[in-house]
Amino acid sequence: MLNGKTVLITGGTGSFGKKFLEMVLQRYIPHRIIIYSRDEYKQSIMKAEYEKKYDLSKVRFFIGDVRDKERLYRAFDHVDYVIHAAAMKQVPVCEYNPFEAVKTNIHGAQNVIDAAIDRSVKKVVALSTDKAVSPINLYGGTKLVSDKLFIAANAYSKISKTKFSVVRYGNVAGSRGSIIPIFKNLIAKGELELPITDPRMTRFWITLEQGVELVFKALEESQGGETYISKIPSFSIMDLAEAMRPGAKIREIGIREGEKLHEVMITKDDSRFTYEYDKHYIICPHFDWWKIDSSVVGNGARVQEGFEYSSDLNKEWLDVDALCIRLNELIF
Repeated sequence: MLNGKTVLITGGTGSFGKKFLEMVLQRYIPHRIIIYSRDEYKQSIMKAEYEKKYDLSKVRFFIGDVRDKERLYRAFDHVDYVIHAAAMKQVPVCEYNPFEAVKTNIHGAQNVIDAAIDRSVKKVVALSTDKAVSPINLYGGTKLVSDKLFIAANAYSKISKTKFSVVRYGNVAGSRGSIIPIFKNLIAKGELELPITDPRMTRFWITLEQGVELVFKALEESQGGETYISKIPSFSIMDLAEAMRPGAKIREIGIREGEKLHEVMITKDDSRFTYEYDKHYIICPHFDWWKIDSSVVGNGARVQEGFEYSSDLNKEWLDVDALCIRLNELIF
């Protein structure tokens, strides 16, 4: 799929971008991979880390911001595929700097769309988040708008034939700022008590590898306008604490601003346009210009109306023993 192709990833120095680069170099022989980001220091660190493991002769590090449309136009020259991972993601930072989040997550998304259409990029896959579903914080609100922009962009790209799709998942297990490294650091310091926001809280478990796999699927199969969601297990935050520190005392600290009890990937309203597959779901767009037929949905089956894919209603769960196994597989 990516052999001989040029691939660009915005926000490429983040956790996802690093794993994406690694898996592409392991599986494909691309013509070029462009890491597009605004932080030259992170680029130099990433380059130094990866040149010890891989031949980076096909990798280019391109300084630029998604807010800068002219720079995107230059970067997208002769690019086949774009993965849009750049975003302001920290909920408190977005709340305190709301228009900065708007400029990156919304205006930046539109700049990526315009540059992709005008440079005839074949496909764009935009990374989304569970927080864009029924958002209760500014980060989620900006990502909801971003998702809408990417899906609607397919109506404007008929001449260039650029196809836009979205990949949605929650917090990646072990990623920066998530609960697992927080618990890990406290345990390493000898803490016997672990802070829990709410003992009822549940989350989905997805790894970076699974996130990249879903992007590969979207790149290979998307017709433009779909939202891809992986089928992944859920876990209880209390079980996670027990798996990481058996018998630990729990200190309930209360739900933080903008935080939900459970992650939701597919709402009941989305269920009317959602198809189920062996390892994922696809939400189809609801527009006159988007026609659902057998060539588009393949072997997918429409889910029952009223279906909701949320971490507390999930059919697949990780208990304490299963979490212990998954935790041992993580590399921090």
